[in-house]
Amino acid sequence: MISVRAAADRGQSEFHWLSSRHSFSFGHYYDPAHLGFGDLRVINEDRVVPGAGFDTHGHKDMEIITYVVDGAIEHRDSLGTEGVLKAGDVQRMTAGTGIMHSEYNHSSRDPLHFLQIWIEPDRRGLPPSYEQKSFSSETAGDWQILASPDGDQGSLSIHQDVRIFGSKSSEGAHLRHRLDPGRKAWIQLVRGQAEINGVDARGGDGLAIEGENEIDVIVREPTELLLFDLR
Repeated sequence: MISVRAAADRGQSEFHWLSSRHSFSFGHYYDPAHLGFGDLRVINEDRVVPGAGFDTHGHKDMEIITYVVDGAIEHRDSLGTEGVLKAGDVQRMTAGTGIMHSEYNHSSRDPLHFLQIWIEPDRRGLPPSYEQKSFSSETAGDWQILASPDGDQGSLSIHQDVRIFGSKSSEGAHLRHRLDPGRKAWIQLVRGQAEINGVDARGGDGLAIEGENEIDVIVREPTELLLFDLR
């Protein structure tokens, strides 16, 4: 079974410096029909104007994944981490017992476009930690593992039985992903167009997939997408 969370149906927040779309309930946006999917709690698609960003704020007991689409993020946190994430970079922050951080558009000229993803950890009270990695810009019609419980194939390590895969593929590419019994998946199209198990999807759409043995993706135009393999 596949349920489509259309891009236009997402929650939204609009400020002079930020345009945000919420796949699941977040902040002032609440929809009891969209509280999360498995251990996946938040997918926010954020666009930040040059020079602006999120002032220092706190998180607790959450695995926070930041995926940069375009532009660059300037990051600082209470662990002493300082750095810049560019397109192709992915960050994992374990909030655990508590962490403070800020995120700003690093550029004074160019807009910033990124996804912020929250995953429920497998246990509470973890020590806060940070990890950042760069991934190749082209996957040539295949999946690249970005995060996993065991840091498989150089991926980020997250504290949950979730695997996150990414793909940046050209028109005509054909991707497959096998789901083990009892597993489900969420696919988030970052941009482009693809047919997923016979369902047409476009940039910003999310697809909840349950009761399927395999995910079959046919790329209709240059496409960037994320796949979450969940319990």
